[in-house]
Amino acid sequence: MAQDLKGLRVAILVADGFEQVELTEPRKALKQAGAETQIVSPVKGEVKGWNHFDKGDSFPVDVQLKAADPQNYDALLLPGGVANPDQLRMIPEAVSFIKQFFEARKPVAAICHGPWPLIDAGVVKGRKITSWPSLKADLRNAGAEWVDEEVVTDNGLVTSRKPEDIPAFNRKMIEEFAEGRHQQKRTATGG
Repeated sequence: MAQDLKGLRVAILVADGFEQVELTEPRKALKQAGAETQIVSPVKGEVKGWNHFDKGDSFPVDVQLKAADPQNYDALLLPGGVANPDQLRMIPEAVSFIKQFFEARKPVAAICHGPWPLIDAGVVKGRKITSWPSLKADLRNAGAEWVDEEVVTDNGLVTSRKPEDIPAFNRKMIEEFAEGRHQQKRTATGG
């Protein structure tokens, strides 16, 4: 598996307040599979993680969101945490960045609260998806089929519920990222 993602570039989109393990563990798995990862953020310099309710570590931002081009990446990772995705969904550039991955049919992986900005990007309608349980009503109201499962894959989108799901999330993320672009483009009605 170490060479499965050789040559792939993965954007990890985060703002301050992401769940640290949901960035560090998937990033480690991506690197072990041969991918290059870059932290993309609206924050300049460093972005701060959290370990549930406790402050975590700071991580250098590789590319500021305003300078990031989705065309330069093969896939997108969206860690959770509560504050991180809530901030991202309020930033039009972040929502646009996410939406462009779906328009190009590039694979996306989102864990815990990570799927929240997908609602604002208008990309969940008709998709089977999972998340942290508090997003269930939001995702259903946006037209998604929300399920309570460890990991869900739907046409290039990989989602999981919580940090305990990371091993399964990582396996499916690497599998989907290795597949690359998905041919079927979803319409507004999910078809």
